[in-house]
Amino acid sequence: MKLYCIPILICLFLLSCDKNNKIENNIKDISVIVKTERFDKAFFEASPDDLGKLKKEYPLFFPIGIDDAIWVEKMENPQWRELYKEVQKKYRNFDVEEKNFEKLFQHIKYYFPETKIPKVVTVISDMDYNNKVIYADSLVVVALEMYLGKEHRFYEFPNYIKQNFEENQIMPDVVSSFFSYKVQPNQEKSLLSKMIYAGKELYLKDKLIPSSTDSDKVGYTPEQLIWCQENEQYMWEYFIEKQLLYSDDAKLASRFVNSAPFSKFYLEIDNESPGQVGAWIGWQIVRSYMDNNTTTLQELFKMNAKELFEKSKYKPKK
Repeated sequence: MKLYCIPILICLFLLSCDKNNKIENNIKDISVIVKTERFDKAFFEASPDDLGKLKKEYPLFFPIGIDDAIWVEKMENPQWRELYKEVQKKYRNFDVEEKNFEKLFQHIKYYFPETKIPKVVTVISDMDYNNKVIYADSLVVVALEMYLGKEHRFYEFPNYIKQNFEENQIMPDVVSSFFSYKVQPNQEKSLLSKMIYAGKELYLKDKLIPSSTDSDKVGYTPEQLIWCQENEQYMWEYFIEKQLLYSDDAKLASRFVNSAPFSKFYLEIDNESPGQVGAWIGWQIVRSYMDNNTTTLQELFKMNAKELFEKSKYKPKK
């Protein structure tokens, strides 16, 4: 790099920081009221005689057609009660999480002003790690049994799944669910489109939870994130040399984009690599596009992958 370019880059960096600071100051001034209801406590601290009252207060959580005896059995079942006890140890006080929700909703209101501020309801569910958080129009449901800490004795899951059963994954999971609620599913079939779609979701986390670490946003350990950073150029060269970017081979998503214990280059490095490296590279492409273009989030989400990639000026870091 020529020396005369360095002052220019420094100026651009400082201007970007100043712009981000102004945005964050504006966001802090947005007034939001977070309403949190602990359905988990209401349910497990109730008696069978309270069931009718609970059903009136929380009809969404009592589907029609299920006999009351099922709910009573759940209330009194020792295993469910032990799970509730463990959740209470961790989340007896929900103040920190409420503050995090307040910050998140302020950012959502800034970038999506038409969005309603939903009510937050905590539950204890069936340890469905694919639905730890559900974001709907006026409701966010958080399954607290999925955030007890990756080493908790109740978790019999592979390490790559349970490593994200931590408290600091609640907000990233809320944003992921918000993305699914807000953005149309990807209809394109190429690997590049799937990488960039995942990258858009991760970029939304940059905007809505800027104080979170990159490793938390993508669900990596710090070591996994460093691996991606150090191997970015090699991964990109692999995708180019193997002509994978525009391939519509359905297996490529499970190899490089979906959650997995490691990515599948079919090389010796596989066991060292984290899963979802394609999503991570897609994130870098989207970041590069947003750094080099003036585009709103709403416009970004509607862009097709090919156009976004061509305008991104993405170059992997060496």
